[in-house]
Amino acid sequence: MQGRFHMYEGYPLWKVTFPVRIFHLLGVETLIVTNAAGGLNPDYKVGDIMVIRDHINLPGFAGQNPLVGPNDDRFGVRFPPMSDAYNQDLRKLAHKVASEMGCSGCVREGVYVALGGPTYETIAECRFLQRLGADAVGMSTVPEVIVARHCGMRVFGFSLITNKAVLDYESKEKANHAEVLEASRQSARTLEKLVSLMVQHIERNNNVA
Repeated sequence: MQGRFHMYEGYPLWKVTFPVRIFHLLGVETLIVTNAAGGLNPDYKVGDIMVIRDHINLPGFAGQNPLVGPNDDRFGVRFPPMSDAYNQDLRKLAHKVASEMGCSGCVREGVYVALGGPTYETIAECRFLQRLGADAVGMSTVPEVIVARHCGMRVFGFSLITNKAVLDYESKEKANHAEVLEASRQSARTLEKLVSLMVQHIERNNNVA
């Protein structure tokens, strides 16, 4: 897919995640998701790539979950576990490929937290999210991951760190969408190569993505 639907654009979650169910019906077994995210971890720099180890679904805490409503047994069980949402073997593969590319120094691994958006976070919210254990924050990805796991698909995810979260009330910095887009553009080639090489490894192991 090129781009995605977002909840903050006014789409219901069933529509946000509809493409993932189409992928499942087409026979797709592995879903690789990417996003732009703000860095909450103080060790992260703009341009870093974070392998998603786990996520925190804050909208889900308020009932905004794509699986709300009648369960369609053609796709999965009523109560799917999320403790293994992001495939461990694929995470290890990402680090291996990054090492082969010579870019392991900018590849991290951490927890992604999803918010509804479209506003960027307040300083108090960023501090709260840090205390929850989040390393990066964004406004997407988690609904698609939930539906993919519900369908039994393997999931792997990257977050491209495009801006640093503002944590100091004395700071003059502000989150800026234009800067996010520019940071994404500059790091896109590295991310594209990383994903392409991962897909080649998956295919060589006879696991069709």
